[in-house]
Amino acid sequence: MKKVRTVILAIIIPVSVVLGQQDPVMSYYMFNTQTYNPAYSGMTGMVTATALTRQQWVGFPGAPSTMLFNVNTPFSLFGLRSGAGLLVEADKYGFSNDIELSLSYSYLFSLGSGTLGAGISAGILNKTLAPEWFIPSGSSHTPPSGDPLIPENDESFLAPDISAGIYYQGLNYYAGISVTHLNQPKIKYSETATYVSREYYLTAGYYFQLPNPSLELIPSVFIVNDGAATQYLATGMVRYNKKIWGGVSYRISDAITGFAGVELYNGLKIGYGYDFPISEIRRGTSGSHEFVVSYSFDLGLGRSVTKYKSIRFL
Repeated sequence: MKKVRTVILAIIIPVSVVLGQQDPVMSYYMFNTQTYNPAYSGMTGMVTATALTRQQWVGFPGAPSTMLFNVNTPFSLFGLRSGAGLLVEADKYGFSNDIELSLSYSYLFSLGSGTLGAGISAGILNKTLAPEWFIPSGSSHTPPSGDPLIPENDESFLAPDISAGIYYQGLNYYAGISVTHLNQPKIKYSETATYVSREYYLTAGYYFQLPNPSLELIPSVFIVNDGAATQYLATGMVRYNKKIWGGVSYRISDAITGFAGVELYNGLKIGYGYDFPISEIRRGTSGSHEFVVSYSFDLGLGRSVTKYKSIRFL
């Protein structure tokens, strides 16, 4: 049964190898903006380092597993207000193992009552395949050797990768748009040449001060499109005293997520999210788990500044 489920997942997930790449799904998108929008680099005015791990569809052999680390900082370049960032991401799914390393730069300037950032990132994408095909005995399925487009051996390929975006931070709201894999990196496995699809992102949110001055309500949306399909997420979150938060997200036709987090120390925060699948894949999994740890500090003072209002500054 385990082999059968592995074959099913191999059909579901590595289709992205043929048609492009689906970037990792993140429930904690509002805490991880730099990963998909380089314009966010330096936006908080602090040095912020974030580590995140996600185990998707636990119990399903070959299910996606993602680990990432990013750090960004503000700085001045020739008198220009700027931001810089580093992203390291490892993503495993099915037979694939992808590693991304990129550097980002953002130009920040005041606009109205807020700050607008325009950013770009450039790096290297390493895509690796380690196929282990299983053909049921007595079946009429064509073996991999019968199709030159199906990789049989381990494959690895490096390609340059570019992303870009803009991001606006107002007094009590934010919005950003971005595109990853802007150059559509070409990946070649043996006789098969494919292109990594562009992914388009739109995110926006607003935070309301509730009658109780210690409480804030922070609704947000997150939309992703890869040129073929669109994924919609809507989130409602409540934060207490800017140190404890919890909320629920709904990913249309896919999952409902509950998450919570706390600031343990000045600038050090941890969060956890659990995805309960509502699609048919729930029959083979107990759900998905996501953990995030972040630390923010002021570059000048060497300690965190806690005057910020937005939960996105995790």
